[in-house]
Formats: sequence, structure tokens, C-alpha cells
Amino acid sequence: MSSTPLDWKEMQAEREKVLQEWPTGKDVHLEEAIAYHRGLPAEKSFPLAMRKAQAGKLLLLQPRAGVPLIDEHIKLLKYLETEGGADVLPTTIDAYTRQNRYAEAARGIELSLAERHALLNGFPAVNHGVEGCRKVVESVGRPLQVRHGTPDARLLAEITLAAGFTSFEGGGISYNIPYAKDVPLEKSIRNWQYVDRLVGFYEEQGVAINREPFGPLTGTLVPPCIGNAIGIIEGLLALEQGVKSLTLGYGQGGNLVQDLAAMHALRAQAAEYFHEAGFADFHLTLVFHQWMGGFPEDEAKAFSVIALGAAVAALAKAEKIIVKTPYEAMGIPTKEANAQGLRATRQIVTMLQDQAITTDHEAMRRESGLIRSEVKCLLDAVYRAGEGDWARGVVRAFADGLLDVPFAPSIYNRGKVLPMRDNEGFIRVFRKGALPFSAEIQEYHRARLEERARAERRPVSFQMVTDDIYAISKGRLIGRPR
Repeated sequence: MSSTPLDWKEMQAEREKVLQEWPTGKDVHLEEAIAYHRGLPAEKSFPLAMRKAQAGKLLLLQPRAGVPLIDEHIKLLKYLETEGGADVLPTTIDAYTRQNRYAEAARGIELSLAERHALLNGFPAVNHGVEGCRKVVESVGRPLQVRHGTPDARLLAEITLAAGFTSFEGGGISYNIPYAKDVPLEKSIRNWQYVDRLVGFYEEQGVAINREPFGPLTGTLVPPCIGNAIGIIEGLLALEQGVKSLTLGYGQGGNLVQDLAAMHALRAQAAEYFHEAGFADFHLTLVFHQWMGGFPEDEAKAFSVIALGAAVAALAKAEKIIVKTPYEAMGIPTKEANAQGLRATRQIVTMLQDQAITTDHEAMRRESGLIRSEVKCLLDAVYRAGEGDWARGVVRAFADGLLDVPFAPSIYNRGKVLPMRDNEGFIRVFRKGALPFSAEIQEYHRARLEERARAERRPVSFQMVTDDIYAISKGRLIGRPR
């Protein structure tokens, strides 16, 4: 296990095996794919869209959307493009494909055709192959990104990149620990090094591809330092393999000041670590994920959750926001609900476009400094564990609990960290497990939780964690008994 660049020539034997995992792999021809990308119009380039957003101080809106049949998926994306006003478009992949269960995805396509409605929760890109995916690329006018949740996304990347998609989401940590039960980190990190090296090959041929690690992780009371640290590590691993366009993600935590502080800290600290590692030829942007927890069933209340997330992203000056819908509590949203979420977000973003909250604000400065200190503690420990190798260090750090994602299903995650909110709604660490925080940081977290305990006239206890999770499940973000 090493973070060193994969040798492209040596990788060819592995590519042959990957492309044989499903019959559509035979249609991937890199030289032809490179030529196809070079012929795409500039407005379909995701990296270019992110560059323009940063230069113009714009916030790009992106929904989440995917249905199993090609024509229906195209209709959905075109509706979101025209009626919703999406700036960049997704293709959300179905659950069977995420688990590399392509035969079952094929059955889902057949049943969807027979029943005339979607019986998969996303777009089975591997089954549709290069030709089918290109129909999607050629039918819309915006850049397209693959969004999924796959520990082994090698074949998915081969097919969708060859088809003309110009952004690919995920990473070896963020699409394993929060998503899978028993996938070893060594395996998922190596699989994602393959994906990043493939992207690096496209870059070497002059074709820019955006990569986006998944920031929210479990989406449940994740302390900002844990999400930021993992995002930076996945960024370093991607850059090592030749990635140039990198978008790091952050999931809304619920406290306005903490979320803004975390975004400011992530941008600055990621750039510092990337430069210190010797990388100069990269473009860094940020994506903010609207609330990833439970949503209220009441539509009016759901719009309020969407509006708060939109406000945070706009004030933090993110380059992109992942937009939710007022029907999140009901299941897979309709195209109309998706467009409603986009329009509501657009209204907030437009109103706040020329406004900003900087770290000159005392509470922001204090919280941003704290997050940066926490991230440094975590990254220093990972670096030492790997003896200077980030990939090796991640595996050892998770084994020893030096990295630990709250409420994750993976057996390779210790699950000893328990977060809860303080009296002002900031996410703090109640039980740190083996996280390598300094004594000063630990004391600060404890003191803030004691403030809440005094205000609620009860001891700091696990019941507070339970109360906070219950509030999240109801879409209240922050809401405790008083």
C-alpha cells in the first residue's frame, strides 16, 4: 500500500481485467475517447465551469438525479436544466451498480421497461455502456458529473469518462467507510488510485476531468475536522495520481458560524497541504452539500432547510452547491420537486451574491482556528502512522482509531467517536475515542458541552447524543429539549 503514482504501462493488464467485468467494457477505447473529449464544446467541460465560477465569484447549482432508462434520464436532466436552471448536471448511479452487481442492474432495466416506471434508484451507466451514456452527454447543454457511492468504481469510471462525462465524484475513504460494511481500506484506496490515475492519463492527453471527494461522509453530526481531514487526504491521493481539477466537499452541519468557519478553513488548509506536498499545477474549488440528514415532511419546513443551506454556501463563497428538494422525506423526488429546490436555492443565492461573512468575525476566527488545529492533529497522526506515505497512513490510522467517522457502518472504522451539539448548536466531540487531539482541544470541547449541561440542568451524557440524532432525523438540524 503506497500513495506513489501508478505506472500507466503496468496498469494496462489491470485495465484489461476491469473492462472484462461486464460486456460493455469492450467498447472503451481510450484513443477514441480522448478524441471525443477534444471535440466536446467548452460549455460541457466541468473543470472549465468550476474555473469560471471561481473567477466570477459564482455559485453553481447542481441537483442529484438519476433514473434507469436512457430516454427518461435525458428528459429528467433537460427538465432540471431548463425548468430548474441547474448550472451543472448529475447522473446519480443506482445501488446495484454501486455494488458492482451489474446483472441485477440489467434485470432492473428490464423490469423498468416492462412496468413503465423506474425500478432502480439511479442510472445504471455500466449497463448502458459508452454508447448509451453518450446519448445523455449529447442531449444536454451542461457539464455532466457521475455521482454515486462506490468502493470499486473502476469500470464505472472507464465507461463514463470514455462517454464524455467530465467530472467524477468519490474517493477511497469517503466512498467506503460511510457506505460499505466489509470492504478493506487497502482495497478501496487502491481501486480509487486506479480511477485517479485514469483521470491523470486523460489530463496528460490534454483532457481536463474534475474530481470531487465526497465531503459529508455519514451526514450525521460529523465534526468538521474529520470531514476536512479526510477531504484533504483524498485530495492528496488524487493529486499524486495526476488529477489537476479538484473540488473538495463539505456537508452542512447546522450551525451557521461553524459551517462558514469550516469552509474557510478547508479552502486555506487544503491549499497549504497540497503546496507543502509539492503540488503546484492544480485548481482547487469547494462544493457545499445542503443538509444530508432527515428532512421535515412538511413542505414549507423543508424549504426552510433548503434556504439555510443555500445561505451558508452563498456566504462561504463556495463554487458549487448540491441542492436538495422539498420532498426529501418522501423518497425519490419528482423532477418538479427537484426543480423547486433549485429555484428556491437560486433565489437565496441571488439575494446573497454580494454579501460575505469573513473570518474577521470573532466567533468565526475562533472556530476556524480550532478546526484548523484539530485537522492538523489528525493529519500529523496519519502522516506519522504512514511514515510519510498518506495511503499507508490512512489504513493504519483507521485501524488505530486515529481517524474515526461517527456512525459509519464499516468494520474497519472503530466507531468510538461520539459527537453532540454544544449550547449554541456547534458540533463538539463528547467521546473522542483515539482521536489524537491535544489536551487543550479536548478541554475546550468538554467546557462547551458543560455549558449546555448547565443550561439544560442535566449532566453531559449519551442521552444528549440521542436527542441530537433524533432532532436530525426530524429535519430540525438543531433542536434540543430546554
